[in-house]
Amino acid sequence: MTAATHSSLFPQVPESADAVLDGLDPEQRAVATTLHGPVCVLAGAGTGKTRAITHRIAYGVRAGILQPASVLAVTFTNRAAGEMRGRLRQLGAGGVQARTFHSAALRQLQYFWPRAVGGEVPRLLERKIQLVAESAARCRFRLDRNELRDATSEIEWAKVTQTVPADYPAAVAKSLRDAPRDPAEISQIYAMYEQLKRDRAVIDFEDVLLLTVGILQDRPDIADQIRRQYQHFVVDEYQDVSPLQQRLLELWLGDRDSLCVVGDASQTIYSFTGATPDHLLSFRTRHPSATVVKLVRDYRSTPQVVHLANGLLSQARGRAAEHRLELVSQRESGPEPSYEEYPDEPAEAEGTARRIRELIDTGVPAGEIAVLYRVNAQSEVYEQALADAGVPYQLRGAERFFERQEVREAGVALRGAARAGGNDSLLDSADDLPGQVRAVLSTQGWSTEPPAGSGAVRDRWESLAALVRLAEDFARARSGATLADLVAELDERAAAQHAPTVQGVTLASMHAAKGLEWDAVFVVGLTEGMMPITYAKTDEQIEEERRLLYVGVTRARFHLSLSWALSRSPGGRASRRPTRFLNGLRPGSAAAGPRGTAGAGGAERGSRRKRRGPALCRVCGKTLTDAGEMKLMRCEDCPSDMDEGLYERLREWRSAQARGLGQPAYCVFTDKTLIAIAEAVPADEAELSRISGVGGRKLERFGADVLTLCAGQELEDEAGDPSAED
Repeated sequence: MTAATHSSLFPQVPESADAVLDGLDPEQRAVATTLHGPVCVLAGAGTGKTRAITHRIAYGVRAGILQPASVLAVTFTNRAAGEMRGRLRQLGAGGVQARTFHSAALRQLQYFWPRAVGGEVPRLLERKIQLVAESAARCRFRLDRNELRDATSEIEWAKVTQTVPADYPAAVAKSLRDAPRDPAEISQIYAMYEQLKRDRAVIDFEDVLLLTVGILQDRPDIADQIRRQYQHFVVDEYQDVSPLQQRLLELWLGDRDSLCVVGDASQTIYSFTGATPDHLLSFRTRHPSATVVKLVRDYRSTPQVVHLANGLLSQARGRAAEHRLELVSQRESGPEPSYEEYPDEPAEAEGTARRIRELIDTGVPAGEIAVLYRVNAQSEVYEQALADAGVPYQLRGAERFFERQEVREAGVALRGAARAGGNDSLLDSADDLPGQVRAVLSTQGWSTEPPAGSGAVRDRWESLAALVRLAEDFARARSGATLADLVAELDERAAAQHAPTVQGVTLASMHAAKGLEWDAVFVVGLTEGMMPITYAKTDEQIEEERRLLYVGVTRARFHLSLSWALSRSPGGRASRRPTRFLNGLRPGSAAAGPRGTAGAGGAERGSRRKRRGPALCRVCGKTLTDAGEMKLMRCEDCPSDMDEGLYERLREWRSAQARGLGQPAYCVFTDKTLIAIAEAVPADEAELSRISGVGGRKLERFGADVLTLCAGQELEDEAGDPSAED
């Protein structure tokens, strides 16, 4: 299974309510046809939960049992809500509201605020970190960038758990939460933050939920009006609800029980935001008459991937583990997961890029491949390696597709061509709809061949290429479709945030990969200290890390690779060890105690080595977890002994090289790598190779120039002609 075909991208709307049920398995059909009373769907990864609940809504609407405007489906991300709206539209239930908790609450708040409070709704604060910084300064606390992020996260956690500033220290102690600094200080910053918001008449995203809850609690008339509007509720990813979201849901429901929740306790990975699986696990207690349906048929992954996923959870402990679902793959057999051990991080990245290049050469689309890691800072070395290998990539979490400038400009051009029709000379040579789109987009930067390298030019081309592919699929699915029909389709997709696929390898954290899937997945950096992360200390925190790896593994349909590096940089001491979560699962490893399981197959390269402690800052001795800081071997804020003159010469040289290669500067070396070189001032190739970011290819191509500059000598070719390096 690779990219979706045109028939699945543009399916025909089912002719009847019964036709909506076609193709559902018995358990999915049970979900779709149980339209009354409370329903709890326990759905494992890849079991078609979104399919089940969207068909449930569509069946109810098409059968006349549910009125579209009376249904509110809520989930946690705009992407998931957009996907749900797109599927409902394809099933003939386009009038149903599918929103995030925040979006639904904000809509209600804006509508009822004048009546409940009076005046206009306070301005929404898009980013709260600046206000947190000002609050800390007013409390006379000096916080660096990382400490500000931590304090902001703590304030968000306090608000979604409905904890006021004065109660924060006690709440932290009760929950055994590991506060980033003295809880009394966080409490003061939190209180000042709330005061500044009141003074400036602004609210944050958590306030949207809090204020909506407050209005519904204080104004029964408004609560009744909302309950008359929405008679039926569906909640996706129910394991991720916070106490505040659960309270809002209860107020929406009132004394009714027309509620369907869907979730999987084994995919609870956002507890740091206040999410808890307790509401899912106690659903039967709160609703004794609930119908419970379990979805365990895995349609996504091969038996080999599913076997490893089940093995990971078989070693889990805690309440969520007691309710784990044993998945059963419905796919044909595939390759065993591979276990790759590398001497250092650059080698791991280069090896991963090489294997990705091989997959692409065998026909796997780049858009069906992902590299997943624990923290975003790990992406840099993979960006370098993929660029070196000539592989296009995209970073998950970037700007929404339909909000990209090139996509908006392309929409304007297509709309203009559709209005002009036969009067547009640009379309004279186009024989069909895809040809018309290609002709229009060729004026926007699209061409039959992608540009070399990566960066903004390549990103723009990839966006336009996604529109071309969408037009081709649309034309195959809708015989006789016109350019105006395609423009209307794009408008509907933009409204639903139902974006086409951009063809590039996805780089994403495991958290950001939740809800997504690919043909081939490379889960990288699987060493102790990174998985589980160093700051995961309690049993529950460790178990959440295990669940996070489970989420990463279950993103793979066919190819799965798990890898780790024994040292941080070339020439470093090989003292890291692979994550404990693979003990008893990867070949040659001992089982993790009595709960361990047999190996999951696959091939591992290399041998196990003795464990080394985490990387330490060479200036202050603090543990380093950020990849950029680990590259420098010091904290970002610690004093640098960098040779400023050398750094500037290296930057000038890099710019010349990048121009000659037609690539962004970071494809030569990133800023962090240049800083590390200017701090270390290597005297020979051995010393240069130990710097993270200087892989074998770059050492061969650029090593001589870099060492010449480090020696304070002039280069023979100051123009930086790249031909001299080949």
